[in-house]
Parts: sequence; structure tokens; C-alpha cells
Amino acid sequence: MGLTLLLFGCKPGGDGSGNGALASSAAEKVYVAPGEQDEFYAFLSGGYSGNLTVYGLPSGRMFKEIPVFSQFPTSGYGYSEETKPMLNTSHGFIPWDDLHHPDISQTNGELDGRWIFVNGNNTPRIARISLSTFETEEIIEIPNSAGNHSSAFITENTEYVIAGTRFAVPVPQRDMPINEYKGNFKGALSFISVNPEDGRLDLKFQVMMPGFNYDLSHPGRGKSHGWHFFSTYNTEEANSLMEVNSSQNDKDFIAAINWKKIEEFVNNGGGTKMATNYAHNVYNEETHTGTSTMVKEVLTVDPTEVPGAVFFLPTPKSPHGCDVDPSGEYIIGAGKLSADLTVHSFTKMLEAIEAEKFDGEAYGIPILKFEDVMAGVVKSGGLGPLHTEFDSSGNAYTTFFISSEVVKWKLETWEVVDRKPTFYSVGHLMIPGGNSRKPFGKYVVAMNKITKDRYLPTGPEMEHSAQIYDISGEKMELIYDFPTHGEPHYAAGCPADLLRANSKKIYRLDENKHPYAVTSPDQARVERNGNEVHIYMSTIRSHFTPDNIEGVKVGDKVYFHITNHEQDFDVPHGFSMLGQNTSEILVMPGQTKTSVWEPKQVGVWPFYCTDFCSALHQEMQGYVRVSPANANIDLSWSLGE
Repeated sequence: MGLTLLLFGCKPGGDGSGNGALASSAAEKVYVAPGEQDEFYAFLSGGYSGNLTVYGLPSGRMFKEIPVFSQFPTSGYGYSEETKPMLNTSHGFIPWDDLHHPDISQTNGELDGRWIFVNGNNTPRIARISLSTFETEEIIEIPNSAGNHSSAFITENTEYVIAGTRFAVPVPQRDMPINEYKGNFKGALSFISVNPEDGRLDLKFQVMMPGFNYDLSHPGRGKSHGWHFFSTYNTEEANSLMEVNSSQNDKDFIAAINWKKIEEFVNNGGGTKMATNYAHNVYNEETHTGTSTMVKEVLTVDPTEVPGAVFFLPTPKSPHGCDVDPSGEYIIGAGKLSADLTVHSFTKMLEAIEAEKFDGEAYGIPILKFEDVMAGVVKSGGLGPLHTEFDSSGNAYTTFFISSEVVKWKLETWEVVDRKPTFYSVGHLMIPGGNSRKPFGKYVVAMNKITKDRYLPTGPEMEHSAQIYDISGEKMELIYDFPTHGEPHYAAGCPADLLRANSKKIYRLDENKHPYAVTSPDQARVERNGNEVHIYMSTIRSHFTPDNIEGVKVGDKVYFHITNHEQDFDVPHGFSMLGQNTSEILVMPGQTKTSVWEPKQVGVWPFYCTDFCSALHQEMQGYVRVSPANANIDLSWSLGE
């Protein structure tokens, strides 16, 4: 009898019912055995962390945090002299932003795995991150904008990264009464071209739209390639108590922009150049150095000067999400204050334009008749619809913030076929490839705003929660949840096989063109130029060259130019100096980075390697002797004698 009870007590669930979590196959679906690797990469926006986080699917393991808009002491990004220029703006050095919407580069509407683009929401910026180095390579500031929310979304051949302003502002900026907002503020929609060879960004033109709030956007694809769609709210053009005053209209708009037509207009000399000032920051992989250039003008386009390029699609009510299905036929508007989803037809839109089925205009832009562009309505029964992603089988998945659920429905029939709760208050969701012609419809990741009782409590502030659903069958199955860093607003995902083989493991030392690099230890030296002291230093397991330096004085500005001589994968070396008013730096194999120290006190001060590199890591150290400012001591150093 005792044996029988023991066996019964060990059944999955522990209560004899067989209904516990282990009674299903959920654990098997997310388990990645030691030494094995995940099937997908997931890139989650870090929200107010300012950075991008990289997770594996289905395991939910976080692999890396990629610094983009925020200083990052783990690697020294934004602290090293080489990366400080990446955070320059027209407002000065801004070491933070609110990162929202990642999007992976595409070719013919399919993910190609070259770059991922993200937006800085606060100080409007777009960044390009290399998917071979997983490092930020370029950041371009966007003028005439504020709250860069409806970005960064790319066209299906990565011709453009497109960014819409959330907040309308005076253009050009000037001192004016806020209550004169209506009719005077503008909403800039920016089209940033991408060089197909190296990814370099260029702000080609801005469409100066009426002063609505431009919330989210997605590109056309397939039959609608060449168009881009933006959701708008506050078509009332209110400027105070927005919760009430910007929710009066029964319908706001989805703005449909024919960017190919505007591009042709611009290429033929159209548009007006406007004086402005914005930063364009580029990181050079050969010199391992970022540079910042201030750009002084931008080309603007008045949409009324390009007939047939811009139209408004009425959409209930205060639409947030604006999503386009893989075929490019359907444009889904999710009204935050509507329980239903409005689906517009691209084909019907073109027919309505051709037949001039207009319902008036707004600031010279035609408003199409609602019934002539609508394809259907999804009667969801949910509350607070936000965002929609797609699988490869004709299904759509929409998040509902208030009712905390993901709802699955069929394209063309608009029938709800499944719904599953989330925990809690879901915002965005992501299917790998869900924003492309070729989704990989195996998992959906829901990004939830509230954690509550999902994890061990860690005070009033807890990480947000993501949940993974298996969508390979007819019904969705919640299989796992995991905490996420910052506040993810959106994510992009792709198969690991798309990136794994191209992932850079080292920087070749013989290709290092950093102006302060030392490619062999015998080049290590110390030089003085006035009160600047430049230390050309090499590192290798497990010592610095030079390791003892004398002749530095109080008031000097000391530059440590450190080259990592390792040529082995995953052997970075760190550097930190006692009393240094900055972070440590982490130098990758074959890379050079520079850290500045301004000694304030006489003494003998140690430096050391911060990243464990070998059994003799503790011995990887050195000293700098600091003498009084008026001391007459020559520079000297040791090279391992």
C-alpha cells in the first residue's frame, strides 16, 4: 500500500489529478538541453532602458543586452572615447532614450538578417545595429519631430526606414503660444534611405502632415509595396487634457502614404530645403571609432503638392496598432476605444481613389469614404485592441490590453477562432517574421505590462513579463513565461540559422586601423603632449604592456588606448583605473578602445582587468604613479622587463 501511495504521489501535478503543468508537453516545448541552442532569436525592445535585448526562443533565455541609446558600463559603451560620439545630438550628449520598435532588414519582403533598426522615442533617433557584431553601427537624429513613436519600420527591400512623429510640434521650432496648436503645429513623417551595400542611413525627405498624433505604422508589402500606413489619433488637434479632448471624434485616420510617388517627386527636384540641425553618428568597424556630424538642412514635402500621394482612411476609434498582413492586401486598425478591429482593403482603397469616393478633406488631403475602403470587421468581444501579428496560415493574432488576452482570428472571414488569457495587460506581441511576407508561425510572444504574482517579489519595481504561446496547432497553448528587461514595446524575431553562421567572433588584429592601436607589444609606449598623456597599451592573457607608468602629474588628462591582442573567440579584456570618473571598458579580441582618467591626487594607483580571462586573471594589473603638478619627473614605463 505504501508503494502504491508513493507512486500516486509522484504523478505530474502532485495532486493525483494529472492536471498540473507537467502533465502537458509544455515543459518539453521550451526545454533546450545543455549544449543545445535555441531555434529562434528574439530581439525585444528595452523601452526605458534605452537598449535592445536578445533572447532565445523557445527557452526565453536572455543572451545579450545591446547598448544603443544608453550608456552601458558593462562594455563601456557611451563611456569610451570611441563610442561617446554615438550619443551626440543637436541637444548635446544625451546618454539615454526610450527604445520601442525593432525591425529586421528584408529583401523581397523576407527577413535577410543583415541589420536590425530601432527607434529612440524621446530624443527622436533611429539606430542601425549590425546582426553580425550585434553592436550599434549608426544613429541618426530626426529633426522636426518629437516622440518618434511610429518607427522604426522598413520597406520590403529595406529601401527606407520610416519614422512618424507622435507629437506634432511647430515647424520650424519657435516660441509660440501652445493654445495656437491647431492648424499651426505639424506632424513630420521621415523617410530615411538605406544604402543596400553598407546600410548607411540618409534622411532623404520629410512629409509635413497635419498636426495629428502619428502613433504606429507599417509598410505595404506585395501588392501594396510602395505605400506606408500610419495610425493617427487626436485628429481633434487638442492640446490639453488629452485623455478627454483627443477622444471626441468617432473616427480618426489611418494615413496612407504613396512613398514611391513622393520619391519620384523628390528625385525630379520637388520639395523644399529647410534649415535645421541634427546629428548623424556612424561607427567605423575598421577604426573601431564613432564620429558625429551635424547636418544643417532637410528636404521637406508638402503632401498637397503631390496629388495622389496621401489619403486618409477613417478608422474607429483612436487607433493604436496599424498592421499589414503578409499579402499586403489588408490594413488592420486597432482602435483603443473600440472593441472591434477595422480591416481595410488595399484593393478597395485603390478603387475608391480611382473613383474619387471621398468624404471631404483635411488640410487638403482627401478622406476616403469608410464603407468604400473597409474589408470587414472582427467582432472580437475583447476590450482594448492594440497590435496584430500574422502566421503563415492565414491567421491573425491581436492583443487586447484591457481584457488581457491574445485573440486569434481568420483573415478574410474575420472569424474569431481562439483566445487565450495573458498575465497581465498585454501590449505588443511578436511572431518571428510576423512583419514580413514570410512569417515563421510556430510561436507568438506576448509582452505584458504588469507582472504581479508571476515571479518572486523584488520590491515595488519588478521586471515586465513575456509569455510564449505555441501556435503550431489549431489552438494556442501557453507554454512559458519569463521576465524581460526594461519595458518591451515590440520585438522582432528570426530563425537562428539566419544569423548564426554570420556572427562575428573576433576583430582581426591585422585589420585594426584604429589610429592609436598597437599591434605588437613592442609598440607599447607613453607620450606626453602638454598636459595630455597618451598610453599606448596592449593586453593579452594575462598582463598589460606597459604595466608600471611614472611621470604622470596631478592635472594631467591621461588617455589609455588599449588594444586586445587576443585572436580567440570570447576572450575580451577589461580595464579599470582607481578613481576614474567613468566606467570600465571591455575590449573585444583585436579591438582598440580608449578610456580617459584625470588624476586628482598624488599617489600610486592600480589598474586591473575587469573581465575574467585566465587562471592568472588576478595577476593582470599595473600601477600609475601620480606626482604633484609641479614635479620634475620624466615619463617612464615598464614593458615586462
